[in-house]
Amino acid sequence: MDSREVLAKSDTISQQLKQSSKLERFVASSQRCPEGMVAITGGTFRIGADDHYPEEKSIEDVTVDGFCMDKYEITNAQFAQFVKETGYVTIAERPIPKEQFPNLSDAERSPGSLTFEPPAEGTKVPAPYMSWWHWTQGANWQQPEGPSSSLKGRENYPVVHIAYKDAQAYAAWAGKSLPTEAQWEFAARGKLKDAIFSWGNTYSPKKANTWQGEFPIANTKEDGYIGTAPVGTFPPNGYGLYDMTGNVWEWTVDWYIPGHQVMEHQVNPVVSKPEQSFDPREPDVPKHVVKGGSFLCARNYCSRYRPAAREALEPETGMAHIGFRLVANPNNSLLKQS
Repeated sequence: MDSREVLAKSDTISQQLKQSSKLERFVASSQRCPEGMVAITGGTFRIGADDHYPEEKSIEDVTVDGFCMDKYEITNAQFAQFVKETGYVTIAERPIPKEQFPNLSDAERSPGSLTFEPPAEGTKVPAPYMSWWHWTQGANWQQPEGPSSSLKGRENYPVVHIAYKDAQAYAAWAGKSLPTEAQWEFAARGKLKDAIFSWGNTYSPKKANTWQGEFPIANTKEDGYIGTAPVGTFPPNGYGLYDMTGNVWEWTVDWYIPGHQVMEHQVNPVVSKPEQSFDPREPDVPKHVVKGGSFLCARNYCSRYRPAAREALEPETGMAHIGFRLVANPNNSLLKQS
């Protein structure tokens, strides 16, 4: 063995020891995950799936280091505390910038967000695509259905109408981060290898808040809810995480591209640049990956209430079914505290 081979082997061993040491430090620190978070020890897995949508195309050998993840989706009460302490105003509460939409009148640029409204009675399935979404002036996290609604009695429900920048602002205040897509999916799988759902391979309306019946016409409410449900209503997955399926979609830091080819054989992969983003439906619009599905996902439409499922969303868009949860990574100051 010549000197170059010796050096190469030495470097490899050194890297392995560093990774091992990093994992050991995390396992020790995981006993000190911040309150309300669960320790995910990390590992190597197959991300995506090959039997549903093409943008989910799977890739083997994706590794994530250990991290801590919020047990629940961020609630209205938690977000209200953030706003109280910082005075933060969400994107849905701000007028639409004139430079972004110069042809809109001042009235049309009034603050608002997208709310779900079922099509008129008698509409045939399938209904015209996206016809159930309506721009509602005055809709925001404090008024989820518009000016006539409020958060009274919904303090423990997931906060919605949250744009990516809003979630980032909350994460910075909390001293945590939004998860990568790989972190999110690894955690959502709940220790189950290649299972379709976060609980196994058989769909059940009692396992998550999804839509039962013909979307968007009729919801039979077998799961007990028409809209969002209080966090923690349904059983947790194998990691003790709640609502990783359904209820609300959750933001990740990754920019959206179809498939996962760029993640193959990678450790802690992330699609980090907006110029990498590509959604064939809107090729010129950079978007982030959202995961988990929502209360609007049904068997006849979407069916994205699976760990492998993913969607693309513009970072400045908030909707009635968009929320988030956070992670604390091994290098996060919250995990370094003794």
